[in-house]
Amino acid sequence: MGLIDSWSVGEHTADGKTFPTYRKGTGPGVVVIHEIPGLTDAVIGFGDEIVEAGYTVVMPQLFGEPGMKLASLATAKSMASICVRKEFTKLATRETTPMADWLRSLARELHGELGGPGVGALGMCFTGGFALAMMVDESVAAPVLCQPSTPFPVGKKRAADLNLSPADLTRVKARAAAGCEVLGLRFVGDAAVGTRFETLTSEIGDAFIKVEFPGKQHSTLTLHRQQEGVDRVISFFDEKLAV
Repeated sequence: MGLIDSWSVGEHTADGKTFPTYRKGTGPGVVVIHEIPGLTDAVIGFGDEIVEAGYTVVMPQLFGEPGMKLASLATAKSMASICVRKEFTKLATRETTPMADWLRSLARELHGELGGPGVGALGMCFTGGFALAMMVDESVAAPVLCQPSTPFPVGKKRAADLNLSPADLTRVKARAAAGCEVLGLRFVGDAAVGTRFETLTSEIGDAFIKVEFPGKQHSTLTLHRQQEGVDRVISFFDEKLAV
């Protein structure tokens, strides 16, 4: 029996796209978006921790297979799939990922069902910036960016880019100015994150809360898990999503 077997399987359709979803728990809603290569046991285990903290967690499966191993072959296969799919931006700057509309719809549906001040949205690695794009929608009250790595940091311009269109960035800044804070986690020496944390500080100031760890590792909540990071995420959700 795998870790995913205790989760309820569903699906969500929006913007002409349908993806499987996995749901568990009670309480305010949180959307957890997996990293490359997919819904590994480490991601599922993190989702279970958020459930145990008192939340309804929905994890969409955007690529890969549930329970897949974090191995070089699995990662290579996921990367190959991502590179040919139009739902994801890889290198473009000043452009919001096309997946944002689908994820915003999922957040709105969850918020509409559960109520409260909004839902949490957490992305990791390749999907790290997706939570920022979801913040454009009022349903998202607690966006968390874990080592955001898109667009791939090839050159200074891409390394600083937030994977947002100018219009979406304007909306994010307005929401931040109105009190919607953004939590970000990274290792300070992680080259994949580029200079996005500096960009976020420049764009939204004190509304961007940084949690930084020494070293050059990458996956703050999974492979290179930092308990302080997990605790800060849960505290952030407790503060922003309490009914």
